[in-house]
Amino acid sequence: MCLSAGDEARHAKDYQNAPPEIKDPIVKNPIRKEGMTEEEAEFNSLLDSLGPRFHEWWGTGVLPVNADLLPPTILGYKTPFRLLPTGMRSNLTNAEMTNLRKIGKTLPCHFSLGRNRNHQGLAAAILKLWEKSLIAKIAVKRGIQNTNNKLMSDEIKTLTGGVLLLRNKYYIVIYRGKDFLPSSVAATLAERQELTKEIQDVEEKVRIRDIEATQPVGEKVLAEAGTLAEFYEAQARWGKEITPDHREKMIEEASRIASARVVKRIQHKLDLSQSKFDRAEKLLSKIEASMIPNGPDYDQEVISEEERIMFRKVGLKMKSYLPLGIRGVFDGVIENMHLHWKHRELVKLISKQKSFAFVEDTARLLEYESGGVLVAIEKVPKGFALIYYRGKNYQRPVSLRPRNLLTKAKALKRSIAIQRHEALSQHISELEKTIEQMQNELTAKNPSYNESEWENDDDDDGEEEKDDESDWD
Repeated sequence: MCLSAGDEARHAKDYQNAPPEIKDPIVKNPIRKEGMTEEEAEFNSLLDSLGPRFHEWWGTGVLPVNADLLPPTILGYKTPFRLLPTGMRSNLTNAEMTNLRKIGKTLPCHFSLGRNRNHQGLAAAILKLWEKSLIAKIAVKRGIQNTNNKLMSDEIKTLTGGVLLLRNKYYIVIYRGKDFLPSSVAATLAERQELTKEIQDVEEKVRIRDIEATQPVGEKVLAEAGTLAEFYEAQARWGKEITPDHREKMIEEASRIASARVVKRIQHKLDLSQSKFDRAEKLLSKIEASMIPNGPDYDQEVISEEERIMFRKVGLKMKSYLPLGIRGVFDGVIENMHLHWKHRELVKLISKQKSFAFVEDTARLLEYESGGVLVAIEKVPKGFALIYYRGKNYQRPVSLRPRNLLTKAKALKRSIAIQRHEALSQHISELEKTIEQMQNELTAKNPSYNESEWENDDDDDGEEEKDDESDWD
């Protein structure tokens, strides 16, 4: 067909003004059915029956169901009926939980979710999925603001009744539970339960009607068993009348027995504390046996008073110092002092001990072990500052760590053992005072009371009053 020049120009203009061609939506991860395995094809068909797909899926494999497109509410939705088999525990053991989490880690995602609430449509789809799969795996959509995986998992768990295996900002994995029933079986059992309940209601109505027919009209039969009247009648017939004097004696006896029981419990605690004290003392002596401190050096260098004042001022202005912690003096402290003396004449140590007498003993021990001269012991905001001068004739020893002192680990053990020894000693003295005070009170109330009475009272209570012993070694 031949066109004139005017027709060709008109057709070209119409082609330019034509609307753009509408193209199909772009799918980021298209999955071709012909390239799937048999398992993938079955999984894909299962997801097709659950709802529309999420085409903006960022992962690989089969596209999950877009849970946001499922209906938020379903008219007449109810939590599914569940029934646990006889002899089976509903809770998952640690091994079962671990195995299910491993299975859920390898599974592809079934759903992709972005909203926090209104998940009845998703719950119905999960129940349908659980008929063919033990686990439902939900991916939390990325890039959506205010997503809260805790709200999502809580509502889904409430609607489905499943067991939450995993919840984080990426995935929610829910197990269907041991008491899960398919929809057909659950409907049958629910119908059978309703029928059984109706039969029981009918039987109860018939029984009540027969009782009302046999009961005489106008007479009320009151049961005496278990009533207050029956108690008063039995008390009047067989009960023992208690006089005021006898009641006071009973109260005094009960008070004495209770006090003796308390004394016996404290005595048991005292015995336990004494055994712990002996073990702590034995451990402390064992650790201190490996520590052989040096004595005073009578050929020590002497400094003048002017030098002492000058060294004290310089030492207090020094910013670098060595801390003395709970370990006290050990070989590492002496090594650090010699390392400081390599570049400077003074070294400052700060001790956080509370008592000045302990600080003074520590200062003398450091002076004997290091070979330096103690310049001053000053109170500073951080504790007590100990300033040492290395001496004019200082020579660095071959071994910086003295062999006669404790190591860092043994010094820590010694410090803990000393604290334990002091605490147990104080605790034992307090228990002894308490026992003595209570025995004096019992003797004042009952002059004929002696210690052998409470030792023989309530022997059965000794089994109940046991304290847990901790391992001190």
